[in-house]
Amino acid sequence: MDFDPQQMRAADFYQHLIRVIMPRPIAWVSTVSLEGVCNLAPFSFFTGAGSRPASIVFCPSNRRDGTFKDTLRNILETEEFVVNVVPFQLAEAMNLSSAELPADESEFELTGLATVASKVVSPCRLADSPVSLECRLMHHLALDPGPGGANVVVGRVVQLHLEGSVLDSSGFADPGLLDLIGRLGGQSYCRTTDRFELNRPEIRRQN
Repeated sequence: MDFDPQQMRAADFYQHLIRVIMPRPIAWVSTVSLEGVCNLAPFSFFTGAGSRPASIVFCPSNRRDGTFKDTLRNILETEEFVVNVVPFQLAEAMNLSSAELPADESEFELTGLATVASKVVSPCRLADSPVSLECRLMHHLALDPGPGGANVVVGRVVQLHLEGSVLDSSGFADPGLLDLIGRLGGQSYCRTTDRFELNRPEIRRQN
């Protein structure tokens, strides 16, 4: 079957996208408003952007009325944010933090999650997340100003926090120890504890 996004409701085509672009890692983004309110929200259109400079990208959509969500508004005002990862044990709390709250209410208070001060940026990081990337805003691109419109946020990573308990013998994060969750379609998720390995091919050509 073929689907033309120009001939469909954006919400319907979105449902196709989230069921074929998967699994998607989850950026659990913490920000702080100019009034000092700490915000926490998950976004699954998220990936690394590159290593030079060290950078990530995530894509928050607009609210149904076309306004920016608190996360994006805070980032545009302060130019700082933290991406925390989501281990399986925090899945329920992550889901709860996706609820839309008034701007003067904090998802940290709603979920009861603890915070810890970041080393470089102003927004706090999530104390129970084994990985946090402190970021400064590099670019913001609004792809559509209307309801549900996509925004591309590119952040430069200025500090990486790794809990020692998730490191392997070589000093890098172990996917099994992290036990992160990924987003699938609908209400489904997956875990990094189920995986397989493939060796990269070596192709040698004779001159």
